[in-house]
Amino acid sequence: MKVLVTGTAGFIGMHTVLALLARGDEVVGTDNLNDYYDPQLKRDRLAHVAAQQPGAPFRFEQLDLADGPGMAALFACERFDGVVHLAAQAGVRYSLQNPQAYAQSNLVGFVNVLEGCRHQGVKHLVYASSSSVYGGNAKMPFAEGDPVDHPVSLYAATKKANELMAHTYSHLYGLPTTGLRFFTVYGPWGRPDMAPMLFARAILPGEPIKVFNHGQMQRDFTYIDDIVAGVVATLDRPAVPDEAFDRARPDPSASWAPYRLFNIGHSEPVPLLEFIAAMERALGRQATKDLQPMQPGDVPATFADTARLADWTGVHPHVSIDEGVQRFVAWYRAYFNA
Repeated sequence: MKVLVTGTAGFIGMHTVLALLARGDEVVGTDNLNDYYDPQLKRDRLAHVAAQQPGAPFRFEQLDLADGPGMAALFACERFDGVVHLAAQAGVRYSLQNPQAYAQSNLVGFVNVLEGCRHQGVKHLVYASSSSVYGGNAKMPFAEGDPVDHPVSLYAATKKANELMAHTYSHLYGLPTTGLRFFTVYGPWGRPDMAPMLFARAILPGEPIKVFNHGQMQRDFTYIDDIVAGVVATLDRPAVPDEAFDRARPDPSASWAPYRLFNIGHSEPVPLLEFIAAMERALGRQATKDLQPMQPGDVPATFADTARLADWTGVHPHVSIDEGVQRFVAWYRAYFNA
């Protein structure tokens, strides 16, 4: 296939591009290389793609999702078979200080992606949603059929909006769309604002790490390879109308239109203190913990029900926390010469 991957210089984007190229797809990547975190890491990810897949059919174009004419021209010129939309303004806490960045990238940008798919006959749009859409839900594990009407951050609200916008295009224009709710992704080349990078950066020189909600947190940590396996398998099976859909009892994750939503998580929530212990073992150092209260926009626990993804794709995440953390630490030491 010829596939557009937005957010190519991002963490999940880079790994997804590598997986698609490895199996022979042609990939066009876009990213605006913004400075939400150090753009050098993003440029190094692009260089890593080139080094891992020399001569592969890959082309990168620096482009902002909110650039409507630029996005329309890209779609018209390239005529993609499929789109994997991973670009977004990420981060829950950052959305409290910079809401406009989320409106432009996650809302305006997503409309531009939908319009490009609509007008150029894209066969399947797979897009990144987030476990954050479950917001204040207390029922565990989180299932795609649960209502998600109480977001606790603007970031979560924009991801829920993406799901609604995608359904509209599936209904009006027959565009197959599949949203993937990612659960706490970690691994090599990860984001520097996420816990593994923050912990490693502090533990190695003996600095304290911030532990929110006094450590009483659980996260469904999911290794990057398991995430990418789900993304690629989902891309290969476009959404179709659910013939059993009941409008009297509507399932939020399906539709009479070609529309689907799936969780991608490890489905084994890990207490934050256990994750820190795995980091300590891999790093060979003890962490000094600075216990902090819960942060605005955070939730105490996440836990993915992944049965629907397994039924749809056959994908079963399998990388354990210890193995995943060891792989991350090995990359971290090599990349930062730590």
